[in-house]
Amino acid sequence: MKFLSVLGLSFLCAMLPLQAQTSESVHLSVDAARSGATISRNIFGQFAENLGHGLYEGIWVGPDSSIPNTRGIRNDVVAALRELKVPNVRWPGGCFADQYHWRNGVGPREKRPATVNSAWGDVIDTNAFGTDEFMDFIQQIGSTPYVSINLGSGTVEEAAQWVEYMTAGAPTALAKERAANGHPDPYKVGFLGLGNESWDCGGAMTPDYYVSLMKVYSRFVVNMNPAQRSKDQMLKIAVGPGTPNTAWTEAVMQAWKRHTWSWDINGVSVHWYTTPGGWPVSMPSSNFSVDDYAKTLKTTLFMDEFLREQEAVMNKYDPDKKVALVVDEWGGWYKPLTGSNPAFLVQQNSIRDAIMASLNLNIFARHADRVRMANIAQMINVLQAMILTDKEKMVLTPTYYVFKMYVPFQDSTFVPVTFDAGTYTQGSVTLPRIDSIAAKTTDGKLMLEITNLDAANPATVSVDVAGMAAKSARAQTLTGAAVDSVNTFASPDSVVPEPVGVKMEAGKLSLTVAPRSVTVIAIEP
Repeated sequence: MKFLSVLGLSFLCAMLPLQAQTSESVHLSVDAARSGATISRNIFGQFAENLGHGLYEGIWVGPDSSIPNTRGIRNDVVAALRELKVPNVRWPGGCFADQYHWRNGVGPREKRPATVNSAWGDVIDTNAFGTDEFMDFIQQIGSTPYVSINLGSGTVEEAAQWVEYMTAGAPTALAKERAANGHPDPYKVGFLGLGNESWDCGGAMTPDYYVSLMKVYSRFVVNMNPAQRSKDQMLKIAVGPGTPNTAWTEAVMQAWKRHTWSWDINGVSVHWYTTPGGWPVSMPSSNFSVDDYAKTLKTTLFMDEFLREQEAVMNKYDPDKKVALVVDEWGGWYKPLTGSNPAFLVQQNSIRDAIMASLNLNIFARHADRVRMANIAQMINVLQAMILTDKEKMVLTPTYYVFKMYVPFQDSTFVPVTFDAGTYTQGSVTLPRIDSIAAKTTDGKLMLEITNLDAANPATVSVDVAGMAAKSARAQTLTGAAVDSVNTFASPDSVVPEPVGVKMEAGKLSLTVAPRSVTVIAIEP
């Protein structure tokens, strides 16, 4: 797929000058002896819907392609994703999930029926990428499948048979069919989504109607993998809201509070996109102004309030926090690039999106006691993607590099950070000047992240570290020449992490973080 190569750098008349104006001072205090919840690695999950060129061309090129591949799956994409240690991938949707019939995507590919993807552009789906191809992809990148079943246009029987096909260890007819298709061993399904956006594209249901269906699907759609009976059990994720209204969460959690042995759920999903200007989306993903940059970040910070409102309802019914809050769709949603198919949701990915990703990940970390899974939308070529492809070419986006920088935070222990964020004003928008989180890794390192939201000014940062004998520190920073700096196929390294100097003396660190930047510091004991 072709992405426009017109960069925001051509829009310099609206950008701030490259050189900084002033350097603000910020003081942070971190006590490594204090700790909070585990920052689950699953909050760094991905989303691969059958949409546009996300699957086809992005992941699947077919075994006969001239693009290097393993059993039809792109080698370059697999290698890039392995660097992120992707914990889970949600598939096949999204809105596509509630029209997907799994039998169309198994067996010999030349015999699979062509169908219409009416969810996204009425394009022909060859069904070449189906269950076994997805599981192969998952195994190649070293991840865990998060399968969304068809609760909208499907049946309980269809969903139950699909999960049996994937997981049965005993020689049932479906297990034998899977073996005949080349996969004798059962797959492990880590997570099962009980529908998608059932309040809208998943069936326009009322909360009570959905709850009635959810209980039936939870009861009869059973994981049959013997390795997942006592441990590593498949977790079932119910549909939650896509707006701040809490009525849907209330209905699901009230039902869960009264549940019996016959059914259960382990999580409730929520969807919240950064859409500056609201719906329909109007903000461009390239050639935008500094004011647009600030408006976007202001919009994304609402995620914190959104989660708090849902958590308040969940806490009422589940004070022990047994049920996870799963943000399985989030990210920036902008106008499709000019010349692209509007239904394919093609957009560029800039340093603005990297900062937006860091702010969301930091919010999830602060809510780690309840938010134990999240999936950015989406993985490749769609919305806020990690990777863009064009035939044999591939480019890694600024958002990709944020996820790579945050790898040490996976399954680390949250450590509170005390700081005065200050304020940064751009046009009519006032934002916190900085954001920061810290965590302790399983091998004893202290990880510190600092996001500088200020588009123009660097920040001189001093950090007091207590609770550990800090011996050394190293840091890397991701920034760009302007707020709309991007990586392109012609210039793939415009926005990449670079090392930054850190001074350490008597347990205190000092460094300067660039404007519009994401910085991660590893502090060694």
